[in-house]
Amino acid sequence: MNRDDLQNFKEELLGRDIRELGRQLGETIRAQHGDQVFDEIESIRKMSIGFRRSQDQSTHDELRATLNGMSSDDAMHLIRAFSYFSLLANIAEDQHHIRRSRAHLTAGSPSRKGSIAHAVDSICAAGRMAELPAFFRDACVSPVFTAHPTEVQRKSILNCQMAIARLLDERDRMQLTPEEERENFDAIGRGILTLWQTRLLRPVKLSVMDEVDNGLSFFESTVFSSLPRLYAALEDTLAEKEAGWADIELPSFMKVGSWIGGDRDGNPFVTADILRETLKVQATQVLDFYLDELLKLASQLSLAQSLCACSDELRAIADRAVDNSPHHLDEPYRRALYGIHNRLARTRAWLVEGQIQAASDLYLSAGEFQADLDAVHRSLVFHGARLLARGRLRQLRRAVKVFGFSLAPVDLRQNADVHERVVAELLARARRGLNYQALDEAARCTFLLEELSSRRPLVSPFERYSEETEAELAILREVQIVQARYGREAVTNYIISKAASVSDLLEVALLLKESGLMRLAPVALDLNIIPLFETIDDLRKGAAVMAQAFELPLYMAMLESCNKVQEVMLGYSDSNKDGGYVTSGWELHKAEIDLVEVFRRHGVQLQLFHGRGGSVGRGGGPSYEAILAQPAGAVQGRIRLTEQGEVITAKYANPEVGRRNLEVLVAATLEATLLSADKAEPRRVHVEAMEFISAQALRTYRALVYETPGFETYFWESTVIFEIAALNVGSRPASRGKSRSIEDLRAIPWVLSWAQCRLMLPGWYGFGTAVERFMHDAPAERLAMLRGMVREWPFFATLLSNMDMVLAKSDLAIAGRYAALVADEALRTHIFDTICAEHARAVAALKQITSHDQLLDANPLMQRSLRNRLPYIDPLNHLQVELLRRYRHGASDESTRSGLHMSINGIAAGLRNSG
Repeated sequence: MNRDDLQNFKEELLGRDIRELGRQLGETIRAQHGDQVFDEIESIRKMSIGFRRSQDQSTHDELRATLNGMSSDDAMHLIRAFSYFSLLANIAEDQHHIRRSRAHLTAGSPSRKGSIAHAVDSICAAGRMAELPAFFRDACVSPVFTAHPTEVQRKSILNCQMAIARLLDERDRMQLTPEEERENFDAIGRGILTLWQTRLLRPVKLSVMDEVDNGLSFFESTVFSSLPRLYAALEDTLAEKEAGWADIELPSFMKVGSWIGGDRDGNPFVTADILRETLKVQATQVLDFYLDELLKLASQLSLAQSLCACSDELRAIADRAVDNSPHHLDEPYRRALYGIHNRLARTRAWLVEGQIQAASDLYLSAGEFQADLDAVHRSLVFHGARLLARGRLRQLRRAVKVFGFSLAPVDLRQNADVHERVVAELLARARRGLNYQALDEAARCTFLLEELSSRRPLVSPFERYSEETEAELAILREVQIVQARYGREAVTNYIISKAASVSDLLEVALLLKESGLMRLAPVALDLNIIPLFETIDDLRKGAAVMAQAFELPLYMAMLESCNKVQEVMLGYSDSNKDGGYVTSGWELHKAEIDLVEVFRRHGVQLQLFHGRGGSVGRGGGPSYEAILAQPAGAVQGRIRLTEQGEVITAKYANPEVGRRNLEVLVAATLEATLLSADKAEPRRVHVEAMEFISAQALRTYRALVYETPGFETYFWESTVIFEIAALNVGSRPASRGKSRSIEDLRAIPWVLSWAQCRLMLPGWYGFGTAVERFMHDAPAERLAMLRGMVREWPFFATLLSNMDMVLAKSDLAIAGRYAALVADEALRTHIFDTICAEHARAVAALKQITSHDQLLDANPLMQRSLRNRLPYIDPLNHLQVELLRRYRHGASDESTRSGLHMSINGIAAGLRNSG
C-alpha cells in the first residue's frame, strides 16, 4: 500500500465511524419519535449536504423555506439531532487522532512534533541535555481551567460521550469476533440512546458551583490518569536517552490550575463562601481518588513476608495499622496500605466533614501522606521489587506530589477598579478626609508605600464598611483559612484585571497585608501579585510599569519572598476587543520582548501567563505553534495559559487526547526554552512591515467597532449577544457594567456572539485593508516580503495560520441572515456591506500571501473536518435566526427558549473553538 492509499484508508476509517454513529443516531430518532420526524430531519440533512456540495441557490431556498416553516417543537428535534451529531463527530475525530498516533508509534515512525520524544531528541541533537536538570528545577507549566458560557455540559453527557469513545477504541484495539462486533454496535446504540434521552442542558440557571463541578469532571476523566502517566513517560524517555537519568524522579513542574470559584472579575456570585466550598469540593474529589487508589494498590501488593523482605520503616507503618484479618498477618505491604488508607480516611473526615480527630491519627499535610508512600516505594526497591514500585504506586506517588490535598491551585482575580475603591474607603476611614481617588499616581504610591511599611492596621473591627469592601476582605481572610487547612498551594495567585499602574500592584499588596497574607520584618507574601495587562494601551505600558515596581525596594523585597519570580498575565481577549486581532497579536508580541528586557535588567525571573481563549479572536489556536512562536527569552521554562470554552471538552474529555494536549505543552515549553538561542531574530524590514500593517489594521478595526455610529445597535440586534445575556447561559453577567457599550462587554460573549453568526469578525477584521495599503506602492516587492515573513518568522506564520482557520469557518450568506435582524435597514446595509468588503479583502490577501487557492489548503485535516461538519452547523444557524426572530417578537415558550439555548451550544460544539 503506497502512502496515498494508506492516507485514504485512514480517512475511510474516520468516515466509517462518523457514518456509523450518524446511522445509529438516526435509528434512535426514528425509534423514539417516528418516521415523520426522522424523515424530516433526514431530508434537511441531505438538502444541507447537497447545498454545500453544489452551492445551488434553489436548494438553498428550499432549505431555508423548510426551516423557517418549522414549529418550535420540530425545530427542537432538529437542533437536538444536529447538536448530538456534532458531539458524536467530535468523538469520532478524537478517536481518529488516537488511532493515527498509535499507528505512528506502532510503525516506529520518527517522533512527531509536539511529542516528548521529539523535544528530547531535538534537545539532545542540539547538545543541550546538560541544561535539563536546571530546566526542571525551575520549570512551571500550567494549563488553567476557566469557566465559560458554552462549556456547561453536564457530567452525565460527558459520561455518555466517554462510554461511546471507549467502544470505538475497543474496535480499534481488538480483533472482534462477529458476536463481539454485534455486542459492540449494540452497546454504541445504547450509549446513543442514553445520550438522546439525557438532558443536554441544565434546567436552571448555572451557578458557580455548577461550573466548579463541570471543571472537576475533567480531572476525573483525564487529569488524574494522564498527568502522572506523562511524568512517567518523560522520566522513561530521558532514561532511555542517557543512563544518568535512570531512577531520577523529576520535580512536579506541571500542574493544572483553576480560576473557577476564585475569579471575581465581573462575577458577583464568587464570594468567600464559594471559595471555601470550591476548595472543599476539590479536596473531597482528590482524597476520594487517593482512597480508591490505595485500596486497589493494597489488593495488588499481596506480598508475603515469608517470600520477600520489607524495610523496618515499612514494617513500622504496617504494625501501626489496625488490621485484624488473620489472612493479612504475613502481608506487611497490604497491612501498611490499609493503615495508610484508614489514616487518610480520618484525614478526609476531618478536612472536608469537620469531624474531630486526634492529630496523631491524621495526615496534617500532603507531605506526611507522601512520606508514607515513599516508604512503601523504598522498601519495594531496596528488596528487589522495583518493577512493582513502578506500577500503580508510582502513579499514586506522583499524583500526591502534583495534586496535594487541594487538587488544583485556585487563582483569585479581581478588577483594579474594585481594589481602588476598597483602598480608598479604608484610607478615608483611617485618615479622615483623605480622598485617595483624587490623588495622582505618584501621590498614591507614596501613601501606599507608607501604609505597607507600617505595622498599624487600616481595618478596624469597630468600623462598618461597604458591602463591596467587606466582600473583598472576607475572601482574602478565607484564603488564610484554606491555605492553613489544605496547604499553601490551595490558593497561590492574585491576578489584577485591567492593571495599568504601579499603584494597582501596591493596592493589592496593601489588601493582602490587612488580611494577614503579607508580613513585615522580614517581608513575606502568601500570594503572588500578578498584573493582567489587557488593553492595547496597557500592553504598551506594561514593561514600564514593571520597571517602576522593580525600582521600589519594598516591592523587590516582596519578590525575594517569592523566589524572585514575577508572573505577568497578558490578556488576549480584551486586547483583541480593544484593537482587533492583528494589532492585539503584534502588541502582545512586542510586550513580551519589552518585558524580557526589563526583567533581565533587574535580575527578576519572568513567568508569563497567557490569557488565551478557545477562539482565535481570544488568543486560541494550536498551543504548540503558539508557544514556539513566542519571542526569544519569553518562555524561560515557565508558562501558564488559560484553557476555556468548548476547547476544554475537546482537549480534556478523552484521557488519550488530554494526555496528548498536556504533552504538547511540556514539549513546546522544553523546545522554546532550551532551543530559543537558535531562533533567528526577525529582520528589521519585517518588523517595520508588521508595525505598518498593525497600525493600519487598528485604524480599520476601530473605525468600524468604536467610531461607526450605530455599531452597538447593529451588534446587539444582529448577534445572539442579548440572548447570551438574558438566557442565563453562564453564571457571569455578559457585561462588567449595566450598559450595552462595547467597552463594558466581556470578551467571551463578544467573541462568542460573532462566532455564532458565522462572521468570526474578531479573528480577522482589519487585516485585508492593512495588507492592501502595505502593498499599494510596490505590489510585487511587498508581496515577496510578506511571503518571506511567513517562511522566516514563526510569529507571522502563526498569525496567518490562525486567521486562515477562522476565515474558513465564516460564512457571509449565513451572516447575512443574522444581519437581517437589524431593524434599521440603512444601518444594516451600511455596516454589513462594510464587513463583507473587508472579508473579501482579508481572504484575497491571505490567499495571495500563502499562495493557496483555497482556505485551509495548508491544513487538510481541518479542511476535511469542516467539510464534514458544516452541513450540520448551517441548519443550526438558520434555525437560530428564526428562533431569535420569534423570541424577540414575544415567543417565550419553553421550546423557543430551550431551542435557542441549545443552538448556541450546538454551533459552538460544531465549530469546536468558537468562544
